[in-house]
Amino acid sequence: MGPALHPRPPGRGRVAAWRAAAALALAACLAGCAQLQAGPGHGDGHGAAAADLRWLNTVTYGADQASLDALRRLGRKDFLAQQLALPLADPPELAAAIAALPNLRDGAAAQVRAAREARQRIDALPDDTSRQQARQALNMQGREIVADVVRRHLLRALYSPAQLREQMTWFWMNHFNVYAGKGQVGLLLADYEERAIRPHALGRFRDLLMATVTAPAMLVYLDNAQSSANRVNENYARELMELHTLGVSGGPSGSRYTQQDVQELARVLTGVGVNLRGTPPPRLPPARASLYRGDGLFEFNPARHDFGAKLLLGQRIEPSGFDEVARAVSMLAREPATARFVSARLAAHFISDNPPPALVERMTQTFTRTDGDLAAVLRTMLLAPELDRQAGASSRKFKDPMVYVVSSLRLAYEGRQMANLRPVMNWLNQLGEPLYGHVAPDGYPLAESAWASSGQMVRRFEIARAIGSGPAGLFAGDGTTPRGARFPTIGNKLYYDAIEAALGPATRAALSQAESQAEWNTLLLASPEWMQR
Repeated sequence: MGPALHPRPPGRGRVAAWRAAAALALAACLAGCAQLQAGPGHGDGHGAAAADLRWLNTVTYGADQASLDALRRLGRKDFLAQQLALPLADPPELAAAIAALPNLRDGAAAQVRAAREARQRIDALPDDTSRQQARQALNMQGREIVADVVRRHLLRALYSPAQLREQMTWFWMNHFNVYAGKGQVGLLLADYEERAIRPHALGRFRDLLMATVTAPAMLVYLDNAQSSANRVNENYARELMELHTLGVSGGPSGSRYTQQDVQELARVLTGVGVNLRGTPPPRLPPARASLYRGDGLFEFNPARHDFGAKLLLGQRIEPSGFDEVARAVSMLAREPATARFVSARLAAHFISDNPPPALVERMTQTFTRTDGDLAAVLRTMLLAPELDRQAGASSRKFKDPMVYVVSSLRLAYEGRQMANLRPVMNWLNQLGEPLYGHVAPDGYPLAESAWASSGQMVRRFEIARAIGSGPAGLFAGDGTTPRGARFPTIGNKLYYDAIEAALGPATRAALSQAESQAEWNTLLLASPEWMQR
């Protein structure tokens, strides 16, 4: 059962409780400007419980009772080691739910081929009305493919035991952002996440970087598929340096590349593209034919490559076809500026908008020493003593919409698999962070200022009320029959074991005025403390 509620007479008490909820929600948007009252200090058991909760809320999308029990049994070091060692494969129940998604059963090549054949049939239709209707149906099918990629991602975020891998998958999908609405990117998206990002999320940065450089979704999104020796496109080269590796030239990462370096990298990348038409490999002279590479929809076409010598970051790159790309990727991955830029981004995502400089420096050193071993960098970050010093509201990490919604659902419906994720997708849309929906290549912002406006807090309050007041359609089956639609009692053992200790006096006072379980749930999920990791 939930916490003991104290009945109050209707009228003023009820209004006061809901006003308190609204005030708490709005207070959260000011958390970065004004220090919230902290819960009990670290010197007692309550403080240890609150510290455990904060740490788990960093390593996972949101603590649940199972993860809290495992942490207390294993300790932080072994819990983290377990997270880093969990297999890539999904556990059976989760794998079955993902396998049931109808639009992900074929790979990207089959999806692109089907869309190409559908467009050919549409072009052959006899009248404009028929063509328009058929195009609308094809576009709808494309949107459903993207929706199933979103569903797959959310299922893993909610239910995978490999919580750190799933968080890192989202981090890298945002870092190496592609926009599902551009061209055929939506058809390539499922393979991009499944083959380029997720397998390398905890591996070596160089391998991850190369996987994105050869990913059709990225090459289409940033226009490199059109780049050739006689028509060089600099879009991807610029973002590869500025957003993916070195950071802004002259910025805090210490990068010092020039426009000439961007142009030289763009020349290196000429011929790196895709084959979406299903055409056979080009007929090339023998000396160039051996340099052709094709893997699924990815293609390196030597006929489009600039075979002149390049000078990138002060190093000469001799003409060698795709090997030039491999050399450039290695150079970028091993630059000191890349180690610093990536480490700072990780710390800003997980720890604080302004992470401790000493921690970022140690992460940078680990990155450099281990040749970009991301698991080692995460160990340095997540086992750092600074994490337990981030207790003040002004230094803790504000939850972006993805973390806020997923952590709330993990708390409200722990262990109960949702059949309908459309409400979750709608909530993320309302909060301005639809998955794969950021148009620009910089990805969604990491800072609290992007997510803590008064309008955002009002929407979060409404979502808190939707989650806290009932199943919200999350457990509806294919028809209208609810499945497992039990009312959430958030004040469970986890609340008493850890969450209560992290709440300040104002939140506890508001909770004590709640007149129903639904009000109590809403107050907790709208509280300033719940808005932070």
